[in-house]
Amino acid sequence: MFTRIDHIGVAVEDLDSAIKLYERSFEMELAHRESVESQGVEAVLLDVGDGHIELLAPLGPDTPVGKFIAKKGPGIHHVAYAVEDIDVALEQVKAAGLKLIDEEPRTGIRRSKVAFLHPSATGSVLTEIVQPAAEAH
Repeated sequence: MFTRIDHIGVAVEDLDSAIKLYERSFEMELAHRESVESQGVEAVLLDVGDGHIELLAPLGPDTPVGKFIAKKGPGIHHVAYAVEDIDVALEQVKAAGLKLIDEEPRTGIRRSKVAFLHPSATGSVLTEIVQPAAEAH
């Protein structure tokens, strides 16, 4: 079902400071920066091999990432797996009886199609499935 790890999402309080840390200390290249209003975040992707680290800064305290940081502090937020067809993958996880946050895909960073699986169904790890947009491959 999953073709690779697409990215690891990391919640941060200060996006610019986090970018500097990852670029300078880990020599990761900034690949993309975008506000995703529908998810309440400003996000960046930094290249790591054929995957990414996604840094997520909340656009406000009442957003999902804002609430995550208030409850747990900054840190790893989710693991995202690439899929070739998100609709097929959603049907497979539904058939396996896994609890979903998203019954239908929504638009993510770089016009990808994304859906989240509930942490209660995935060993307490927020899991995202991602079908990258064709031009993002």
